[in-house]
Amino acid sequence: MEKLRFDFVVKPTADGKSNILCVTSIATGNGEVFGLPDEYQPVNLHQHLINTPNFMKVKKSLTKRYQNRRIWIKVTEDLSNTHLDEEENLQFDDIYLGEIREEANTNKSTSTSTSSEQSLEKLLEKLIDNKPAQLESKNLGQIANEFMIGKFTGRNFNANQWIEDFNKECERFEINEDKQKIKILKDFLQYSGAEWYSCMMIEFSIDSEWNIWERNFCDTFTNRGWSPARYALAFKYKAGSLLEYAIKKKKLLLEVRKSVDTGTLIDLIAFGLPNYVVDKIDRETLRGTEDLHNEIGKLKYLVAKNIKYDNRRNMNSDEKPKRNDDRKPCRICVNEKKGIRYHPEKNCWYNGENHRGNLKNVNNTELEIELNGINPKN
Repeated sequence: MEKLRFDFVVKPTADGKSNILCVTSIATGNGEVFGLPDEYQPVNLHQHLINTPNFMKVKKSLTKRYQNRRIWIKVTEDLSNTHLDEEENLQFDDIYLGEIREEANTNKSTSTSTSSEQSLEKLLEKLIDNKPAQLESKNLGQIANEFMIGKFTGRNFNANQWIEDFNKECERFEINEDKQKIKILKDFLQYSGAEWYSCMMIEFSIDSEWNIWERNFCDTFTNRGWSPARYALAFKYKAGSLLEYAIKKKKLLLEVRKSVDTGTLIDLIAFGLPNYVVDKIDRETLRGTEDLHNEIGKLKYLVAKNIKYDNRRNMNSDEKPKRNDDRKPCRICVNEKKGIRYHPEKNCWYNGENHRGNLKNVNNTELEIELNGINPKN
């Protein structure tokens, strides 16, 4: 045989999350078509095809799921050894391939089976060509529920990173048309994000290009100031769970810069921990943030111990100033020129109310001198 026709189709993997290029059948120049079992269809099992110059063109031509191409390839020595025995029977991996249909010899109109197969083939091709239309009719709300991103409110995420993750999810679910992206975007916007979406619908409509929406989204919500970075770097542990602090600090840092390396991330998280905690951790043993989280979990007992110590110290320190603040001189004694004495004014001996106005003069010179603070020599 001079040449063979190989049918290439892009199929989904078993989990449906990615695509794989397959060889579904092989045809001869006589119109005979032989199918390959499912387990032998992945193109990575056909190294003899990958080495041909035709394969690179096929790979570039097939970019979407369920696309297909039928390519005639000249029979080389490798192809002949792989697919043909001495009698030129079609085989692969020492297994003879089964014929799946036959072409009519001369008059196709006289062959009922051939006509039905051609009709079926055309129907399949039509279904493949109409794949985007089928996707358009899918319930985008159900697809949105499977997206692995949170909803954008205008303040909870870095806008550039969020829209990048949104595009990756659209690519994962094969949402490639601009209108579909704009439609499903609505399910992930809240508060100021939802208001922005309404404005964009009025200004540009759903028929506009996705790159306009994407650029406007980043220009609107990207924070070009230093406040997020300053807050993330200055965020420190004050009270509560050490692990909750570490996770929140990590999130704040990643929202500022997703590309931060692991070592810097560990150092910045540890910098916000109390010294009595971080000094218990061996920095050289940490290979990832999960190692730091594990070590922090082991040291949570230090927090409870330190809280008790701080409460006791604060209690003692609060009492002393309070007693000092209360030590004010009695104004009655000062006004009566009886000296500076520290006692409550309501209990002062010179407060007339304590004696109901019945203070009596005592004819005692020494007592009078002592009370009046008068030097008898003067």
